[in-house]
Amino acid sequence: MKKVVTAFLLACTAVAVPMGVSMAQDAKLAPISDYVTSDIKPWLNDPVVIEAIKAQNAANANLGQADIDALDKKWRAEVDGSDHSMIDGVLGNALSKFLQEKKAASNGKIAEIFVMDAKGLNVGQSDPTSDYWQGDEGKFQKSFGAGKDAVFVDEIEKDESTQALQSQASVTISDDKGSPIGAITVGVNVDAL
Repeated sequence: MKKVVTAFLLACTAVAVPMGVSMAQDAKLAPISDYVTSDIKPWLNDPVVIEAIKAQNAANANLGQADIDALDKKWRAEVDGSDHSMIDGVLGNALSKFLQEKKAASNGKIAEIFVMDAKGLNVGQSDPTSDYWQGDEGKFQKSFGAGKDAVFVDEIEKDESTQALQSQASVTISDDKGSPIGAITVGVNVDAL
């Protein structure tokens, strides 16, 4: 009987270690989640955000995967090339200006912001992203793909360019009827929180 109890306790201890690691990670991500809830979510229903996503959803309604791949390829070529017409078009729109203002007003807490449509394509952004289509990435799949009110906070990593600790927090954006229409990803500078 003593051997059975000892084996049971050892098994419980082995299970508790990974849970403790997960809880430690959750504790590190909690301030990011709190920041998103208090400082980001309140402006996600701003008409500039909602109308830009709705307009792009309507414009992109008939895009197939080949079309999305072609747009993403064009964007990636512009990132490394001299023609930035597609990137400049997105960076110059009203939503991007709004996001740039939100980033500037964050006192260094926000490293980047971008909003995606229902297909995971960029609608607006504070800074150029490396690709146009986010639909194949966790930030989109675990926010928009998870439905209304979903929040996904990714692991904290050191940004190579700034050497700051950052995490990307992604939130589903819904219209006034509560239907998911897109998502936002905010790069949060953990050192500034």
